[in-house]
Amino acid sequence: MPKSTKAKPSVVEDTAARAAARNTDSAPATPAPPSAGKGDLPAQKAIDTQTLAAAMPANSNKPSEYGEVNALQTPVGASAMPPSRLPGASTLSEVNSSDKVGTVAQEGVNATVDTLDRVRVDSSGQMLTTNQGVPVADNQNSLKAGARGPALLEDFILREKITHFDHERIPERIVHARGSGAHGFFEAYEPLTEFTKAAPFKEAGKITPVFVRFSTVAGERGSKDTARDVRGFAVKFYTDEGNWDLVGNNMPVFFIQDAIKFPDLVHAVKPEPHNQMPQAASAHDTFWDFVSLMPESTHMLMWQMSDRAIPRSYRMMQGFGVHTFRLVNEAGESVFCKFHWQPKLGTHSLVWEEAVKISGADPDFHRRDLWEAIEAGEYPEWELGLQIFTEEQAEQFSFDILDATKLIPEELVPVRTVGRMVLNRNPDNFFAETEQVAFCTAHIVPGLDFTNDPLLAGRIHSYVDTQISRLGGPNFHELPINAPIAQVHNNQRDGMHRQAINRGRVAYEPNSLAGGCPFQAGAAQGFTSVARRLDAKESADKVRIKPEKFADHYTQARLFFESQTEVEKAHIGNAFRFELSKVTVPAIRERVVASLLNATPELAARLAQDLGMEQLPAALPKALENPVEPEIETSPALSLMARPGDGGIRTRKVAILVAHGVEGASLGKLITALVAAGAVPRLVAARLGTYIGAGGEKFAADATMENSPGFLFDAMVLPDGPDAVEALVADAHTLEFLRAQYWHCKPILAFGASQALLAEGQIPMALPDGSPDAGLILADPAGADGAIAGFITAIGSPRQYERENDPPKG
Repeated sequence: MPKSTKAKPSVVEDTAARAAARNTDSAPATPAPPSAGKGDLPAQKAIDTQTLAAAMPANSNKPSEYGEVNALQTPVGASAMPPSRLPGASTLSEVNSSDKVGTVAQEGVNATVDTLDRVRVDSSGQMLTTNQGVPVADNQNSLKAGARGPALLEDFILREKITHFDHERIPERIVHARGSGAHGFFEAYEPLTEFTKAAPFKEAGKITPVFVRFSTVAGERGSKDTARDVRGFAVKFYTDEGNWDLVGNNMPVFFIQDAIKFPDLVHAVKPEPHNQMPQAASAHDTFWDFVSLMPESTHMLMWQMSDRAIPRSYRMMQGFGVHTFRLVNEAGESVFCKFHWQPKLGTHSLVWEEAVKISGADPDFHRRDLWEAIEAGEYPEWELGLQIFTEEQAEQFSFDILDATKLIPEELVPVRTVGRMVLNRNPDNFFAETEQVAFCTAHIVPGLDFTNDPLLAGRIHSYVDTQISRLGGPNFHELPINAPIAQVHNNQRDGMHRQAINRGRVAYEPNSLAGGCPFQAGAAQGFTSVARRLDAKESADKVRIKPEKFADHYTQARLFFESQTEVEKAHIGNAFRFELSKVTVPAIRERVVASLLNATPELAARLAQDLGMEQLPAALPKALENPVEPEIETSPALSLMARPGDGGIRTRKVAILVAHGVEGASLGKLITALVAAGAVPRLVAARLGTYIGAGGEKFAADATMENSPGFLFDAMVLPDGPDAVEALVADAHTLEFLRAQYWHCKPILAFGASQALLAEGQIPMALPDGSPDAGLILADPAGADGAIAGFITAIGSPRQYERENDPPKG
């Protein structure tokens, strides 16, 4: 081979290249010679950068961006490996470390993504400092010009403390402001790879961390827990392929069909703007005016007026994804899906009068219940169920699966149980976690996709837009509670509250200066949208219209009502009556009753009578006079009574009344049995203190009938012992406590002499029809074992609704 005629670089050329590498605004026309980089980092960086950029002479993927044939075959982004780490460095000075800057960025790692340990603070044994780490000598007094002189502007400690305090609050959520959250995990029972490549469902036993936030919808952040309202049920899955937010409610349907009506709905249900009343309630003119003119709300109104709207506990309510979503497998094939959360403890509710009283005695009732259960190791658990069906099946239904005011009865598509969710850790800090957590329906992962539901389409935009406003900018995803466990690499930069310190000078794609990185994942690994969506129902025209099946506003409202037990139907009627009695405009009441006539004449007729209407109004005109014949008339699964749970009494609170002279042996047996069954017995007396039993036993009362009224408990026990009973009869709180328990249909166990308390409280010994009351258990202390067993069974059973009267007796 002939020798190269190219001359070796001279010392001058090397020196010139090294000098040029120290400039930031120009460079020689030819690359620096390799010899220039020996022992000189700036020159070596220039050489390696040139090599990296030259490795990508063109965008090889550009042709694949055009033509329908390429639409489903997105390639992996072009990239090249740099010859060293120098081209990717923001600065050559990164080798200089300190306690603050640390060392060099880990290769291919976003260090802001880590467990919450990186931001947890424990101040045990530490001195007080300012936010700048300066030790504070005196935290009791502001700096003054003399003991009685004016405060000085130079007191930077005072100003920092007050300024931070002044800005501690962030804008609350417009809806779902009142919430409570917890950490936990989701465990898959089986792989669902036949249907989806979504990370949580890839293999049996796979664990995915979650954070769940429960909430009311209408009330402000300081409102009560037990308002009659929809409950939010939002789950953030921290999957290893990114965050997935399943943002749902405890009801499977919604008030409206199109997101364009969401501001109207919320404005109507919120406190009326002229006087800011009522708080956390829908029982007012503007709400009922709106929904009476929106007949598609009728189905959701049935749910909201049912006992679903006043759950006993967050731990005892279902959750639903509301919308129809898509599951997508590795082959790009998709099916439709509805998400269901089923509580292990069963579905249980409060009665209305009980909920009203609880809101006054303990407005944090649901928040406290969730916190205490987790602290006690009684971790709440739900099973995730999926309704999976095809597009062909969907086309045969009598309703449209894109309509959020409709559900799919389980008789048509059974719910397939695919995993469980356990909440096992309370937040360390309510604000940093529960308040700052940001859920967005737009957050999905590969293997999931949206449908054309017009309400869902608006939510995809709205949630992200809301979080930007509420959390101060576009970087809300970097707050620790929102950060994924999957690595984050993109070209987004800057913005308010940016935490990531990105290395290098490249913030665009495609590029060659960073070797094409970060490069697109391609269809095989990255998120891709399903291309074919409901072709049979779509047109190419741009229209503002709804599909015809959306116009059937009453069939599923009737389905829900007819699927309830007689007790639940009565409660729905009572709720409508109460809410509509708060309406001040008779025409609005009449319009609601006229609408309900189309769903259930039985309920409409009852309401017309209860609301004093002289005659039943004519039914509202229907938007669709001849809807498709429904597949079924009733669905027992829609009743709360269909999901009682396993009958256990873990975490149920039982009030045991005590006073001096109680018979201790029977109470001792009872307390032992309740604790063994997982219940939470509490000794309740007139005052806190220690009470001496007839046999010298000591009973330390940890609650009083004043600070813990009867309606806060799931059951109650009346003790034996004539002296104790006499003392309890003398306290007016006792009979109030007892009557609340009885008329709220809860179990009562009465030992021996305490039956006198039942007589004093005018408690019936049998149900109105003369049959025995299974929830009223009279015990002979000598044979208490059977009575205790019966009492435990009664606590785990549905309430004794046969006691109810309308109006209630007191």
